[in-house]
Amino acid sequence: MLSRSSTTVFALARTLLCSSVSAIVSGLVKSFFWRWQAFLPSPFTRRDLRRGIVYDLAFRQIEFSDTRVFDRPQTGRASFEGVIRDHLDLGRPEEVALLFDRKIMRRTPGAFRTKVLTKGVDPQITIFYKSSRLKQYFKEGKALRTETAICDTRDFGIGRRVRSDNWHALREVGESANQRLCEAEAASARPAPDVATFLQVTRPSITEGQYVPGLRFGEPRVMALLAALVSFRHLVVGFTNHQLVELVGALLGEDYRRQQATYDLRRLPARG
Repeated sequence: MLSRSSTTVFALARTLLCSSVSAIVSGLVKSFFWRWQAFLPSPFTRRDLRRGIVYDLAFRQIEFSDTRVFDRPQTGRASFEGVIRDHLDLGRPEEVALLFDRKIMRRTPGAFRTKVLTKGVDPQITIFYKSSRLKQYFKEGKALRTETAICDTRDFGIGRRVRSDNWHALREVGESANQRLCEAEAASARPAPDVATFLQVTRPSITEGQYVPGLRFGEPRVMALLAALVSFRHLVVGFTNHQLVELVGALLGEDYRRQQATYDLRRLPARG
C-alpha cells in the first residue's frame, strides 16, 4: 500500500508531466504555425507588426476520445445496441446537463437532441449540446469509441486562445463528458432479475403445504445474508453454518445467532 506522501509525490509527478507535455505541444503548434505563416499572404503591414498587431492561435475545434476494447466483441456489440435503445433520451436538456455538468435554462442557445445513425451495419449515437457534440460508436467490431468534439469553447466558459490553462480546462470537460456517458450506460446495463423471479424470492408462499416466509429485499438481515452467500470462496470449498454466522454478523454489524442462520438457510431452497 502506498503511503500518503508517496501518493502525493506520484500525483505531483503526473501533474508536472502533463504540464510539460502540454507546454511541448503548445510550443510545437506555435512553431509549426509561424514557420508557415512566413509563406502566406498577410493583410498586416510592417507598421502593424511593429505595433504588435499579429495573428494569434485559437481553438476552432478540439476532440477528446475514449476507446474501450472488449475481449468478447460480439457481446460488446450486443451490449452497445442495447445501450442505444435504452438511452434515446440523452438529448433532452436535463440529460445533457448530467453529461456535461452544465446548467441549462430556457435562454440557453443551441439544440439538445440525440441522433442515431445506422450506416451499413455500424450503429452510431450522437448527442448534441449547443455547438458541441458527443458521439459514440462500435469501432472495427471490437471497441466502444466515445468522442467529445467541442466546437465553441465559450459553450463552457473557456477562452479560445491556445494557452495551457484553456487546454487543461477543455481537457477536463471532454474527458469528464466521456466518463459520465460511459458510467451512465454501465449503470443501466447492470443485470437485474426479472419481475417474476424477484417476486418469487421476496414474497411469502406455500410450498408443499408448508408456509415459507419471503426474503424481503432491503431488509438489513436479508441483504447481509445474500451478500455473504455470494463470496467467491463458497464456489470452491462451500461454507458451514458457523462460517455463515461470522460473515453475516460482520456485514450486519450486530449479533447473528446460529438459530437465525438455520432459519434463514431453510428459506433458501424453498425460494429456489
